[in-house]
Formats: sequence, structure tokens, C-alpha cells
Amino acid sequence: MSEQGSNNASIEVSIHASPLPASMSRKWRAGVLGATGLVGQRIVKLLADHPWFELTEVAASERSSGKSYAEAARWHLDAPIPEAARDLIVKGLDPSLDCDFVFSALDSSIAGPAEEDFARAGYPVVSNSRNHRMDPDVPLLIPEVNAAHLEAIPLQQKLRGYDTGFIVTNPNCSTAGLVLVLKPLADAFGLEKIFVVTLQAVSGAGYPGVASMDIHGNVVPFISGEEEKMESEPQKLLGKWDGRRFVDAGLGLSAHCNRVPVLEGHLECISVSMKKIASTEEVREALRNFEVSPELASLPSALRHPVHVLDDENRPQPRRDANAGHGMAAVVGRVRECPLLDIKLTLLSNNLVRGAAGAAVLNAELLAARGFFKDRSLAEGELLAEPVSQ
Repeated sequence: MSEQGSNNASIEVSIHASPLPASMSRKWRAGVLGATGLVGQRIVKLLADHPWFELTEVAASERSSGKSYAEAARWHLDAPIPEAARDLIVKGLDPSLDCDFVFSALDSSIAGPAEEDFARAGYPVVSNSRNHRMDPDVPLLIPEVNAAHLEAIPLQQKLRGYDTGFIVTNPNCSTAGLVLVLKPLADAFGLEKIFVVTLQAVSGAGYPGVASMDIHGNVVPFISGEEEKMESEPQKLLGKWDGRRFVDAGLGLSAHCNRVPVLEGHLECISVSMKKIASTEEVREALRNFEVSPELASLPSALRHPVHVLDDENRPQPRRDANAGHGMAAVVGRVRECPLLDIKLTLLSNNLVRGAAGAAVLNAELLAARGFFKDRSLAEGELLAEPVSQ
């Protein structure tokens, strides 16, 4: 299984009681593809109390369709299935759902064509799957890092023949925390080279995860496809959209990825070479003072300061810090000089929230705030109200 979700529900995104923006007269209706899976379940949970979105449709494989969500979902979260979801009938992956947009938590084996089918049918697709992340016309989005990449959506629609539909993705769970920390350093000092070693939690492998006899008292120095994603995705995220294509950041980046016997929270040890010489205190301040725009800060799931800097010499730690910012923060510690590059530090991010469901929900919030969602019920009503030609 891909680096998605887990069976642990102790960490959830904190949703601000953000009122509907003036441009929104009602909540947007959301559907979840792959709703019975682990990431899908977490998205369903996050939507239960969301101030902008309401869950109206759940979809999954044919073996689940026709059942109630409570019957179809092998529920893995500690909190009970939200009441609003229990009696929803699970539908197949046919793009005829009664909703304004869809989250995709589909397995990568089927996500690619299914997401394209929904986008072609007019649905905005907010994907957690890896299939379209590196497509040349699809935004790979972290709102605090590269919100301007949403400018690619109109070209994507033109090139693919989509009308109101499109695809936007969030990055790999280990990439998410890394790039959130690299962004303020890139802005303040410029980046040249990054060397990163990850210590990734077993929950990143999904349920049931890594076999106990493989991981107990052990470290597995290989996660299929992970190093490739970590070396390619930051180039797109930290690059530019020039109006026609995404231009990579041109960074030197090397990653070593390891699975460790930790339940949740990916720890990463990085060394960075920067274009501008900076002291360790200047680096700490750049990270500590990283503040998002008022637009982003107003999103229900957003943090005004998404990077937390700790001074304790033995932090961050997954057990103590994975819930920082209700799972949406990147936590940094041990900022010090590097004898090979310039600066080295340790960072921790929550692979279950910032790296999966919470990231997708935050992306959807930004899309909603910028007017990318359309009222599909109104469009369908107008279509039905058209006079029949004689």
C-alpha cells in the first residue's frame, strides 16, 4: 500500500470556526472516492464538523457499492463513524455523484483513470493519490508554499477538454513536511543542495502496515518509490509556473528513506547548502517567523505559523511532537552548522494529517476560497429547466 493514512485517530486537524466566505451562500457538497479506505475514512471524519464542506456522497469499489457506509467501511479510527456518513449509500466510481467536488483517496492502482473520468465529467478532483502529481499540467499543491501554481488549472482544462472539472494533488507524506520547512529557507537565503535521511513511521504503509516480525526492533532501509518521490516532488513544489509549464527549482537533492518502529510521525534529518551565508540563529528566526498570508490564515484548517521551532536539544520526537498544530505543523529542532554543507536540522511532520487527509482538506479550502468550485446542483437544475426543442 502507498504512503497513506493509518488506523489511529488520536490526531485530527483543528478546524477553525471560520464563517462561510461572502462568495459562498451554503456549504460545498463533497464526495469521497475510496471512502472505505484508511485515508478516505480520515477525510470522512474531518468533513463531519467542517464549516465549509458537507459530505453528501461516498464511493468505493464495486464490492462495497449498494451498502450503507457503516456496513461497508471496516472502520479503523478511534472515534465512531460520523452520523452524517453512517447511512450514506456507497456508490461505485461512476462520475454521477450528487456533489460539487470530490476528494480522491483511491489506491494508485485505479486512481489515475478514475480521477480523469470525474474531472472530464465536470468535478474538481482533490487527490491524495500519487498518479497525477508529476503531470505537467496538474498542480502539486502545498498552499503555504506554492498557491500560485493553481494558475495552471485553466490550461489543464483547455488541454484536456475539461469544463468545470480539474485535478489538483497533494504531495507524498514525507515530502510535505520537508518542503514546508524548505520554503522559508528558500525565500530568505536561497537553496542549492539538500541531503535528507528519513525515519518514517509504520503508519505510512497503511493498514495493516509492516509485518511485526519485519519491523519490531528493526529498521528497514527501503520504502518502494519513496526516495524517487522525495527527490522529484520538491523540485516541482519549489519551482515556478511560468504561464505555460512548471519550471523545476533546479535543486541538488538526495534522499535516503527508512522505515522505523514508530507508530506515527515522520522524522527527517536534513543538511542544506544555501546561496546566502546565514548564522544558525538567522535560520531559526527565518523558520520561526514564517507566516502565511491573511488569505491562507483564514482557511479553516490552516496555521498562521506552520513551522514550529523547538530549542530543546533532543526534540522533535514523534511521541511528543506529532500533534503540533493539531497535526498540520512541521516541527524543527537541532538547528546547527553542517561541516559538509551549511546548516543541518531535524524536522518532524505528521504523516497522517499534514501528509494525507489534512493536506487534501486544506487544498480544497484554498480552491473553495478562490472560487474554483461550482454549484453542480444549480447547473443541473438549469439544464433540466431548458425548453425542449420542437
